[in-house]
Amino acid sequence: MISLLFQLLLALLALAISYKVAILLYNKFHSLLKNVPGPIVARLTDLWYVNRIRKGHFERDNIALHRKYGSVVRYGPKGYSVEHPEAAQVIYGIGKADKFAKPYFFRAFATPNPDQPSVFAHENIKEHAQLRRLYQSTHAMSALISYEGFVDECSDLFDQRLREMAGDSTSPTMSPLIDLAKLGFLDQGVEIAWVMESLEGFLFYASVLGVYPRLHPLLFHVRNCLAGNTGSGIQYVLQFTEKLMKEHQAKPKNLDLDDKNKQRMDFLSKYVARHRKGPLTYNDWYVLSGCASNMTAGSDTTGISLSAIMYFLITSPKVLGRLRQEVAKHQERALHPRHFSFKEVQGMEYLQAVIKEGLRLHPAVGQPLERIIPKGGVTITGQFFPEGTIVGVNCWVEHYSSAFFGPDPDAFRPERWLDSDKLRLEVMNSHWMAFGMGARTCIGRHISILEISKLIPRLIRDFDFTFPEGAKEFKTNNR
Repeated sequence: MISLLFQLLLALLALAISYKVAILLYNKFHSLLKNVPGPIVARLTDLWYVNRIRKGHFERDNIALHRKYGSVVRYGPKGYSVEHPEAAQVIYGIGKADKFAKPYFFRAFATPNPDQPSVFAHENIKEHAQLRRLYQSTHAMSALISYEGFVDECSDLFDQRLREMAGDSTSPTMSPLIDLAKLGFLDQGVEIAWVMESLEGFLFYASVLGVYPRLHPLLFHVRNCLAGNTGSGIQYVLQFTEKLMKEHQAKPKNLDLDDKNKQRMDFLSKYVARHRKGPLTYNDWYVLSGCASNMTAGSDTTGISLSAIMYFLITSPKVLGRLRQEVAKHQERALHPRHFSFKEVQGMEYLQAVIKEGLRLHPAVGQPLERIIPKGGVTITGQFFPEGTIVGVNCWVEHYSSAFFGPDPDAFRPERWLDSDKLRLEVMNSHWMAFGMGARTCIGRHISILEISKLIPRLIRDFDFTFPEGAKEFKTNNR
C-alpha cells in the first residue's frame, strides 16, 4: 500500500514537472511575448523575482532592467514591467479600473477567509468600490480637521522623546489625555506587544507569497498554528486590534456620529459609531478591518516616507536652510506657538515641494503595481499583451525616468516643482505615483500628507540632526 502511494506521488510530481516544462517551452518559443527582454532565469521561473524581493531592493533592480533593456521588461514568466508615457494612464487611469483587475498577488495581504474582505486586496472591481465607500468619509480631505488634535498630541510626545534622547531637560509639558490615536509606543519609548515586528514580518511574507498566492491559505494557517494563540503576521495584528476595539466598546460612554464633539473622534470611534447605527451594513469585521488597515498600510508607509524626507534634508544643507527660512517666516504669524495647523503648512510652498520631491525619490512601494490584461488583450507602447498577462508600472521606475522628470531624475531638487514650466509640471504630475493612481489610489493618502506636513516643519524648526559617525547611507529594505 505504501509502495503504491509512493508511486502515485512520484507520478503526480512527474506530471507537475512535465506541465511546468511544457509551459516554459511554450513561453520560450511560441508566446507573443517571447522577445520581451529580461533576465534569462526570469523567463523560466518566478524564483528570480522572489530572490530579488527577498534581498529588499527590487526597486533598484527594476530601474536597472529598464535602463538596460528599454520600455518593456520581463521579471517573471508572466510578469512584465512597463515604462512609457502612456503606460500608467492605460493601466490605472480614469475609466480603466473596471477593466484592469488586480491579480491574485494581493491575496497574500489579507486573510484567506472570503467572509473577511480587504479594501486593499479585493480583486472584484465592483465589490472593491462598495468596500471603499464604507471608509471614504473617514479618509476624505474634509475629515482631516478631526485628526489634527491627535497628530499634535503625538507630535508633542515625539518631541519629548527626541529631547530626552538629546539630553535636553526642557521637555514640553504633556497633556494627560491618552487617546486610541496612540498605542503607547511613544509613551513607553519601546516596542509594544511585538506589533511592529509582526507588521514587518507580515509585509515580507505577503510580498513573497504574493508571487505564489495559492500557497497563502495553507501557509497562513500553518504560521498561525506555529505561533500559538497569538497568531502571526496579519492575524496577530487583527487580534491586537480586536482587543483595542473591545476595550473601546466596553467604555461607559462612546461618542456617536451625531455627537457635538465628533471633531475629537478617532478612527475607531467613528467606525464603532457607524456599526451601532447600522450593524448589518457595517458589521464587526468592517470595524476591525478598517482599524487594522490603518495599522498595516498606514504606519510603515508614512514612517518610511518621513524618514526618507528627513534623510534628504539632512544631506542637502541648502534645501534644509531654505526650508527653515520658510518655516521661520510662517512661525511669526502662526496661531499656536508649537503646532502649525494643516491650513498653515499647506501655505508653505517650499515645504510642499520638499515633501513631493521626497516621496518621488523614495515612494513606499518598491514593486510593480500589478494588473491583469483584460479580455481581448491590450497594446501598450507598441507591444501587444494577451489576455491574462500580468503587467505593472513600478513607481520607482516612473519617478526615476529622465523622460518625465528631466535630466537629473536621481537628484533631490524640490525646486523642480516650483520652477518648471506648465507643460513640464503637467508631465511630472501625471507620472507622480507615490500613492498609486486611478480608482485604486491609496485611500489614506490625505492622512499621510497631514502627518508629514505637520511634523516635518516642527522637526527642522526645533532640532538639528546629524548622522552617527561613519553612517551616511540611508539603508532600507523595500518589500
